[in-house]
Amino acid sequence: MKPLPTPPDAREILSAMISKDPEAAMTFITARPEDHKGRYLHWEKLKRLPPPDGLTPEQYWAITKLSREKARREIPLSQKAGNAFWFTEPRILFSALRDLDMTSGGSILTRGHDLNAEDQRRYLARSLVEEPFSSSVLEGAATTRQAAREMIESGKTPRTRDERMVLNNYNALRFVKSLSDTPLTPELILEIHHIVTVGTLDSPEKCGVLRDDGDDITVQDEITGDVLHVPPGAASLPARLEALCAFANADHRDGEFIHPILKAIILHFMIGYDHPFVDGNGRTARALFYWYVLKADYWLLEYVSISKTIMEAPVQYGRAYLETESDDGDLTYFLIDQVNVLKRAVAQLFEYAERRKTLLDQFAGALRDESLNHRQTFLLNDAARGRVRQVTIAEHQRQQGVSYLTARADLEDLVERRLFRKKKQGRTSLYISAPDLVRRLGGEEAPGYS
Repeated sequence: MKPLPTPPDAREILSAMISKDPEAAMTFITARPEDHKGRYLHWEKLKRLPPPDGLTPEQYWAITKLSREKARREIPLSQKAGNAFWFTEPRILFSALRDLDMTSGGSILTRGHDLNAEDQRRYLARSLVEEPFSSSVLEGAATTRQAAREMIESGKTPRTRDERMVLNNYNALRFVKSLSDTPLTPELILEIHHIVTVGTLDSPEKCGVLRDDGDDITVQDEITGDVLHVPPGAASLPARLEALCAFANADHRDGEFIHPILKAIILHFMIGYDHPFVDGNGRTARALFYWYVLKADYWLLEYVSISKTIMEAPVQYGRAYLETESDDGDLTYFLIDQVNVLKRAVAQLFEYAERRKTLLDQFAGALRDESLNHRQTFLLNDAARGRVRQVTIAEHQRQQGVSYLTARADLEDLVERRLFRKKKQGRTSLYISAPDLVRRLGGEEAPGYS
């Protein structure tokens, strides 16, 4: 990825147009922030398109930029030079936000099945691992989704720094979820950074601490080494964090309304732009995003992974930052990109819920296998739905009202079928359901959120 050049000066171009042909001003009236396909394009893309009749690419850019300036909404957060960041609200953004409003605070519906609240959370529980895993991989961690899930679900101690990164991200999401009624402060941001980076930094003393003048921090292209972004100076960071917290805590529901999802995305952007830490800025930024959307009651977004979706198009994620910075601080590029990320992430979650429901239906059919007794099918049904993960012979004996030998035979048979595995804990045998239990009996498990 290369830095983006600054677009042409729209005011100079417009002045030249009017000087040459005063009637050209009529062209400005019909200008829109988007192109004819509804796209909010940066100069680097717009200049490659055929302009409307009678206009040069530069003139087409100038009238497009003018329409954006008319719709400009400034926010009380500044760029390095001191001028404010701003955004517009093109139709593409309104449409996407409405879709998210309709889905992210409501219910999971699958075709032909209206899942109750208990079933919703049961189906979605395992997806909680996806964001910590993907956020870590996005930052360079090397581990597998299965290893991450098993570590989190079992409570095991991380064996590597990469596993520690995943667990840290999981702990950070749990932490920000507990802060729904807590105002954001610089101290809280430092605490979130400490949680996501403890045990993972090359310089442990930088954990939960702002960078200083001795830290030469730039954002570079990993392949070419081109400098893509130089963040604000370290001396300005305390004041910038104070301003960010004031923005986060302000009530934008009345008067100058800012949609909560847009506000959460702006918090995400600003941590990436300010880069207040030597490392872990992306993880901290995404944790703050989740803090705000959960605070705003978009409960479903706890179960989607924006990092997973960003990983599918990482260049576009970086480009959205560059487009904003190169075009006078127009946040609209980043807002559109991240709203689309959210839409894809929610769609993937709904697809997962649909596949999961289908698998469980298939699983229910498989449980009618006559070689399984009713006690085993009862246990397998509970295990598949996450109601139980492990059981002892004594527990199975008590629940089913059978003898010790019968209970033991039931469980040993499930081990032989490779539906459970056996583990010793002292003198007690634990029978643990296979992590891919549904797949083993009902078909292939869904990737990603599986």
